[in-house]
Parts: sequence; structure tokens; C-alpha cells
Amino acid sequence: MKKFEDLGLLAARILLPILFIVSGWGKVTGYDTTAQYMQAMGVPAFILPLVILLELGGGLAILFGFLTRFTALFTAVFTLLTAFLFHSNFAEGVNAMTFMKNLSIAGGFLLLGISGAGAYSIDRLLGKKW
Repeated sequence: MKKFEDLGLLAARILLPILFIVSGWGKVTGYDTTAQYMQAMGVPAFILPLVILLELGGGLAILFGFLTRFTALFTAVFTLLTAFLFHSNFAEGVNAMTFMKNLSIAGGFLLLGISGAGAYSIDRLLGKKW
């Protein structure tokens, strides 16, 4: 049963951060456009480097199982914040679905934050429980 659990955690760590890694890279390559969008939504553009660090860096950390619990919990909170800041205007058609998508993703990160990275991870190699 433990082997199945570890394979499941590996699959979760591969699937969950894909959106964040791609989105973070998109923010790097479209920095000015993203900064303008954030400002239009009332979010200061000076935090964009932190967003990129969380999405791209945090996504890669989750993928490889490095600082998994901390990163997953932090990313769950970030995902909930983005749901409320950017997708809570349900009058705009796609926002309701995107809001619910963010809630679901946050739930996945919350589970990963509670369970940890599993056997196939840098955390396990380093003997870290966090």
C-alpha cells in the first residue's frame, strides 16, 4: 500500500504544478503585459517577481519534491487569493469556472502540504519531513 501511496504522491507532484510552471514562464516572457494586467486589477506590479518566483520556482520545487509541504501550503493560499482577486467577478462568464478551478487546485495543494512529497522526492533524499 505504501508503494501505491508514493506513486500517487509522485503523480500529484507532476500534475499539480504544470499550470504554475507554464504560467510562471509566461509571466517571465510577458512581464510588461502581466504587470499592466495586475495593475488594472488593483494589484501592485512590484509583487510580480514574487508571483513568478512562487509560480515558476514553487512549481518546480513541487515537481521535484523540494520543500514540498511548505511550498504546497503557501501555493494553496496563493491560489485562493488569486481566485478572489482575479476571478470573483462572476458576471464575466469564464470567471465562475476559473474560480472553482482555483478552489480545486488549492485543495490538491492542501492535501500535498499535509501528506508531504512521498518517497520519490528530494525531501526524502534529504530526510526532510517539511
